[in-house]
Amino acid sequence: MTGGLWVTFEGGDGSGKTTQAGLLEEWLRESGRTVVRTREPGGTEVGNLIRDIVLHHRGDIAPRAEALLYAADRAHHVATLVRPSLERGEVVIQDRYLDSSVAYQGAGRVLDADEIRRLSLWATGGALPDLTVLLDLDPVAARRRLDADDKPFDRLEAEKADFHARVRSAYLSLAAAEPSRFLVLDAAAPIAEIAAEIRDRVTSLWG
Repeated sequence: MTGGLWVTFEGGDGSGKTTQAGLLEEWLRESGRTVVRTREPGGTEVGNLIRDIVLHHRGDIAPRAEALLYAADRAHHVATLVRPSLERGEVVIQDRYLDSSVAYQGAGRVLDADEIRRLSLWATGGALPDLTVLLDLDPVAARRRLDADDKPFDRLEAEKADFHARVRSAYLSLAAAEPSRFLVLDAAAPIAEIAAEIRDRVTSLWG
């Protein structure tokens, strides 16, 4: 996965991933970089079909089935969009990747986190981002942000507080285990400050 730069954004729902991904994209484009903006689940036609199932299906989905659906989306996404973009030397900015599955399906659904990670690595041929930005936010504060948006919650956003507490804890553990890949930022900090720290880290990767 050489040639381009792959940056993923992680964090609980309401942590500001979309905002920061957009600011990074704008800065990179102004710097003359070719940027591919994408997300998981989704990012491809097949992925959007899977996204509709895992986030908006009415009724239960067995936890292992949910994990497999995310892995299927990820396999197709990396093979058809992410890898070709990186091989062309482009910058891929992505909302969520395998760390989301480890946190949400592993910790949130109380599945084996190591198995979830191995499943995603197998699905993608071992692909890992150059940088993962983790926007860390207390779940209570995150819920206030979601409530303020006045939008219907998807299946994961609607989970109870203990679910989101497990997700946050899992994210922090992942970041602690891979400090060279992760940049952990306080999502409650001013937007401009967060964006500046992300730009600094991205700049260092090109150094």
